[in-house]
Amino acid sequence: MFLGKKLLIPMTFESGLYVVATPIGNLTDMSQRAIDLLKAAEIVAVEDSRVTGKLLHHLGIKKKMRRYNDHSGEVERESLVAAARGAVVALVSDAGTPLISDPGYKLVRSAREAGVPVFTIPGASAVTAALSICGLPTDRFLFAGFLPNKAKARIETLMELGQVKATLVFYEAGPRLAASLAAIAETYGDREVAVARELTKKFEEVVTGTAAELAARYAEHEPKGEIVLIVGPPADNVVAETGDLDAALKEALATMSAAKAAGAIAKRFGLERNAVYARASELKAS
Repeated sequence: MFLGKKLLIPMTFESGLYVVATPIGNLTDMSQRAIDLLKAAEIVAVEDSRVTGKLLHHLGIKKKMRRYNDHSGEVERESLVAAARGAVVALVSDAGTPLISDPGYKLVRSAREAGVPVFTIPGASAVTAALSICGLPTDRFLFAGFLPNKAKARIETLMELGQVKATLVFYEAGPRLAASLAAIAETYGDREVAVARELTKKFEEVVTGTAAELAARYAEHEPKGEIVLIVGPPADNVVAETGDLDAALKEALATMSAAKAAGAIAKRFGLERNAVYARASELKAS
């Protein structure tokens, strides 16, 4: 009986800024501690009040919400930091853990610089959820947010990351997925790739294969929902040399044709030759 009564005692929280993870799809994934924090909060800073409003309604919580997103400026940050000096202020994003490709970095930094305590209420994150079920190596990974929208910038980013001996994790949108997969196929060849979407929801799925195979699949049927795109690390027999790719290409181009330079540097960095040749041609023309 004593333990039962103890569990009924409301949790108390000291003043400060609380970074609160929310569900990425299934509302029942909200932790009890996160629920207690939201009940105790004087202000809930939200990315979109319509989205968070649905969550609060589901939890039976009525709270004052204040918008905080990528467009918020110094005035909004200072106001929230000032409030957190003497009250509980919760920061949430539309889904998952704030700051992980979501707003919040500047607010957390401002709070810490002002001496305001910052706490974490951990929970769901699409990055770790996808990694845990995709079947690709998880001992070392790099989360790189969204790939650039423009084709040239997308290839350049992939070439830069191709040197990393780790599983790569990106967020992606359905209309862009096939193009991103095609760019990965062009840059990384036949590395294994996983597409995880609608995580924790009714139609959750994880599809694996080469980037070329999945590019063809999603070019025919554009996927819906939130997507995590995961790329396996370079093969163990490929030794990627650290250093600046452009610098290495420029040095090789001083004595070689673009084709020969691309072949040599692609092997040296563990990259697909066609993508390196495209970059070599750009450098030679500039």
